[in-house]
Amino acid sequence: MPIDWSPFVDLVSTRRKFLLTTHVRPDPDGLGSQLGLADALDRMGKDVRLVISSNRPPRYDFLDPEKRIRRFELPGDEYKDAEAIIILDTGTWNQLGDFGNFFKAANVPKVVIDHHLSQDDLGATRLLDTNAEATGRLVCEAIAALGQPLSPRAANALFAALATDTGWFRHANTTAATFALAEKLMQAGANPTFLYDMIYEQNTLPRLKLLGLVLFRLSVVENGKVAMSEVRKADYASTGAIPQDTEDMVNYTRSVAGVEVGLFFLEQPAGGIKVSFRARQQVDVAKVAEKFGGGGHKLAAGATIQGTLDEVKVRVLAAIQEAMSRP
Repeated sequence: MPIDWSPFVDLVSTRRKFLLTTHVRPDPDGLGSQLGLADALDRMGKDVRLVISSNRPPRYDFLDPEKRIRRFELPGDEYKDAEAIIILDTGTWNQLGDFGNFFKAANVPKVVIDHHLSQDDLGATRLLDTNAEATGRLVCEAIAALGQPLSPRAANALFAALATDTGWFRHANTTAATFALAEKLMQAGANPTFLYDMIYEQNTLPRLKLLGLVLFRLSVVENGKVAMSEVRKADYASTGAIPQDTEDMVNYTRSVAGVEVGLFFLEQPAGGIKVSFRARQQVDVAKVAEKFGGGGHKLAAGATIQGTLDEVKVRVLAAIQEAMSRP
């Protein structure tokens, strides 16, 4: 069902200072959605600030050459004059990091713009479309509802959001409407060739060394239906890589022929194990991730689980086995 953007339009018309954020470990959909919406609000004369509660992956610095997106740190006093807060590309507390506590305490209108199935009650107006292939699409709709044109800068950011959340138009969430939106963004100034090169063909040597370890550890279980690999804390020192370099490596697990579910275990420097799930069609990995306090989409989800690497692997594999046994 299409989103009714009138409450959002009314909010924008009555507020001047906006604070925009997205999930921790942001991807191009989260970052691009922030930057695209901020561009439209800027042109309406609004005061817009952008934050995230984790380090931004350096590979996406090109999306924000002006470095508008800042690392949020508590208590966040410099943002307490915000008149409205907009969260993009997530609707769960565990994806907000330290910003979650600030968000709870803020006594201002709050909005969530998202396309994920997993949602918590954040006490915000929820503008949700789980059929949308990317939050970037919803931001395009919001900008249109505000009566604003797409600038080349916004179009580029939103094309990055759309293209990456569809696996560069390969995933099952890609539709004819996806290509129509891509055409619209190109007409507005998006440069797909530049974006693809910057996102996928500018790997650092440490990232490639880390990928080598991930591929070396790749294994299959459950008669070849489940593939998994891992990154350990010590790997960063041995390769020179950083945690953000692990992004997208989960996709190699699902690429093994015959695999139904891919699992990627990431030992967190601060403790706990981040687990990324990928699936084809047999298993709804969002439901599995929700058992561990995470969530996402049917075919792509994640969770952060407390415990040792070996303990978490046993628990997650048991949950996957249970899900695969269901008719």
